[in-house]
Amino acid sequence: MLNSYEQRIPVFVDKPLSTDYGNCETLYNLAEQVRQPLFIGFNRRYLPILQEPLSLESEASPLLFLRWEKNRHNLPGLPRTFVFDDFIHPLDSVNRAAVVNTEDLLISAQMLGSGVNRIDVQWQSGSTFIQASMNRLNGMTNERVSLNYENRSYLFDSFQAGVLQENNQEQIIRLSDWTPMLATKGFYGMIEHWLDVVSQGKLTEDVIARNLSSHLLAETICQQVEKCIR
Repeated sequence: MLNSYEQRIPVFVDKPLSTDYGNCETLYNLAEQVRQPLFIGFNRRYLPILQEPLSLESEASPLLFLRWEKNRHNLPGLPRTFVFDDFIHPLDSVNRAAVVNTEDLLISAQMLGSGVNRIDVQWQSGSTFIQASMNRLNGMTNERVSLNYENRSYLFDSFQAGVLQENNQEQIIRLSDWTPMLATKGFYGMIEHWLDVVSQGKLTEDVIARNLSSHLLAETICQQVEKCIR
């Protein structure tokens, strides 16, 4: 990465940028010095099936609840591997506003032996209750997302289909037939954004703030969990 910046080349890094938050700040300071964008690949920010439900949020229609749950089967691990390599996906996905105060986090961790098998985190952002959860001793690998507006709820058990609940009725939501898998999982949207960043030669401040905030959340959680297993 340092060689790329010495040559003034934009850099794309798959998440995480680093497993140490201090390194993340250092790298973004370097990117600012050489005036080149440092892009982090969070494909879940671009999931097509969630774009419309999340776009409904406004002052007149605030998002009241957002939960992102990602589970693995039989894969407990050390805190930094657990959080930065995997749990950072749910954390970043719910950290849309990037204004959370780390002192407001409620963190729960479950451990068997020296490994971590479950972490749950929650906080409140304005009127929105936010939760991120990962169980790595789950019965099967899956991912679930829940959103709630006033008398309007969305449930997703995959990134291809979901359910809208409104007026005590349910409506199935699906992507168009033959939607490519890479589009379904947000990679098309992510690459389009990356190419636009390269074309513009810069990353917007709100994206940089979210990138750093999500890594700071991960660092805060790691430090608390690491204290519990020393």
